[in-house]
Amino acid sequence: MTFEDFRRSMGHSSRPVRNEIEKGAIRRFAAAIGDFNPRYHDDSRRSDGRLLAPPTFSRTFEYGSIEGLTFAREGLIHGEQSFTYYEPLYSGMTVFCSTTLRDVYERVGSLGAMIFLVYGQEVRNADGDLLEESTSVIIFRDKEVAL
Repeated sequence: MTFEDFRRSMGHSSRPVRNEIEKGAIRRFAAAIGDFNPRYHDDSRRSDGRLLAPPTFSRTFEYGSIEGLTFAREGLIHGEQSFTYYEPLYSGMTVFCSTTLRDVYERVGSLGAMIFLVYGQEVRNADGDLLEESTSVIIFRDKEVAL
């Protein structure tokens, strides 16, 4: 894809994708990041038996694809990521996640021409309330990209 191809997709979003938050997934994620805090492992700590999800757990969700925005994922570089949390996520919740291509810009670095893709992700509950949002920057390099 060219810079202009990416620019045409700017502002487009995926359709929201339904995700179920499961206890086993929370436990596996917490163990994988080396966080053995009982809030993420011991469901007897809460009267409702739910587990709290660790802060970056939402990266395991499916966010869908932006129609028409398809390109090879090999060689992509993860630039940066930030999160804003509004409500905690717990096991047993159903959430709806989507992604939007918010911005596209070009830079030339020591590795040559690069296209920066700025994505915004949202996690909402069934009522549409925003629970969490994040921004991620992905760097796309292609031999055909020229500035």
